Amino acid sequence: MTGLDAVLPALLRAIGHDLDPPTDPLPLPEARSAVLLLVDGLGRELLDAHAADAPFLAAMRDAGPLQVGFPSSTPISVTSLGTGLPPGAHGTLGVRFRVDDVLLDALTWTEGTTDLRERLVPERVQSHPTVFERATAAGVACTVVSDRAFRESGLTRSGLRGATYRGVGSFGDLAAEILGAPPGLVYAYHADLDQLGHLHGPGSLAWRWQLRAIDHLVARLAEDLPPGTLLAVTGDHGMVAVDRRHDADTHPDLLAGDPLVGGDPRARLLYTRPGTADDVRAAWTAVLGEDALVVGKEQVLDDGWFGPVDEAVRDRVPDLVVAMRGTAAVVRTEGEPVLARLPGQHGSTTDAERLVPLLTPVG
Repeated sequence: MTGLDAVLPALLRAIGHDLDPPTDPLPLPEARSAVLLLVDGLGRELLDAHAADAPFLAAMRDAGPLQVGFPSSTPISVTSLGTGLPPGAHGTLGVRFRVDDVLLDALTWTEGTTDLRERLVPERVQSHPTVFERATAAGVACTVVSDRAFRESGLTRSGLRGATYRGVGSFGDLAAEILGAPPGLVYAYHADLDQLGHLHGPGSLAWRWQLRAIDHLVARLAEDLPPGTLLAVTGDHGMVAVDRRHDADTHPDLLAGDPLVGGDPRARLLYTRPGTADDVRAAWTAVLGEDALVVGKEQVLDDGWFGPVDEAVRDRVPDLVVAMRGTAAVVRTEGEPVLARLPGQHGSTTDAERLVPLLTPVG
């Protein structure tokens, strides 16, 4: 199934700029300019279930669904989108993953409260040229419209560098910057649907009202964008409401062997001490039972969980991957107290989390 890494190259192809021969071309119409709006947390199954709250989005043509990479979380998906590469190539393998013996939080580019942008320079952690860098070099005007707080973030520098950055704070200036961007390729990001899904649960009343607002935004953009502009809408993952929590910070069997616990509640990445991987795997399998699939490193590599893995980032691959099933999560009440309480989570391999649409207007 086509992934997010194919989207920006396909949009560039639609406006007459082929960066590479297409390996899995998406059926997009030709246009003079292209705008991609990524709605954080817009899963295909969630949109289908709440189509009445988003009639314009529901009526759009879906060139997908797309399957996002693993883990199905924002930093992995955004970096795949921005680089045109799967996780195993760009090396961002989790919300928290090990780089040079440091557990890097890819959303904040920190370890705890320590800013790591100087120690782990984002342009070196993810050294492949981005789609925006390559397109700009080919003469395409590229614009990123996103939260002003993310302008110099590690994730932006790692996966989205190379475009003119327009910082915004709400729907109004998001729309204004999209409409005012020069003809070319525009990528816009909006985070609030994901935030409300985390806080209140996907499908909650707050979440549905946010979806309605997004639907109105997209409808107006489709009406107001200049003729010849291709508007596309996608997501970076879906979401599930969790109702069973296993605590990796307090359960004695999950603490045994003292693994370094990365990832997020629906997709834990475990880095084990030498000689302990088998025991840790057995313990986590026994505790989690049918709530999770616990997979060793060699099987992860053989089965392509992260796609083909570059040798340069092979040491970031965890010794064990814990992919949650159903509506269960592995939380850390001490290390991640806020995240541990949230009802909405994502990151695992279910269709509810991994399938996202690629929507374009009909006609």
